[in-house]
Amino acid sequence: MAKESSFDVVSKVELQEVVNAINQANKEISQRYDFKNSKSEITFENQEIKVISDDEYKLNSVIDIIKSKLIKRKVSIKNLDYGKIEQASGGLVRQIIKIKQGIENDVAKKIVKDIKSLKLKVQAQINGDLIRVSGKSKDDLQKIIQFLKDQDYGLELQFTNYR
Repeated sequence: MAKESSFDVVSKVELQEVVNAINQANKEISQRYDFKNSKSEITFENQEIKVISDDEYKLNSVIDIIKSKLIKRKVSIKNLDYGKIEQASGGLVRQIIKIKQGIENDVAKKIVKDIKSLKLKVQAQINGDLIRVSGKSKDDLQKIIQFLKDQDYGLELQFTNYR
């Protein structure tokens, strides 16, 4: 009898890389001429990036800097969930960006449904914030990985524990 092969579909963000990217962004903001005398600030705690700036234009510039630093550190910006821009004290504006970790239940159900629609001889089951896909044929598992890479679920998917 052939041995079962499996892999896990996960969505994880390396938080240390996020901290490093934010430190780099803060350093760039402190050195740039267009942010001279600006009250722009970036903080990171509890998987939330809090961006404060003088006005909406500068806030968007700061967010662009954060995105570029995250991309350079190979952190997917698909896993960022942007809150609305709100007024802060002292005439400043603030935006909170949450970092999505794991696969939410409704997205996981959609992924499992899409895998089953391929009509391959595999099983997909949701285990907390990951999806385990198992089957006898490694070729079928490779097809599913390729299929999932081509789809857009609003977050970055990684494939782990391939055995």
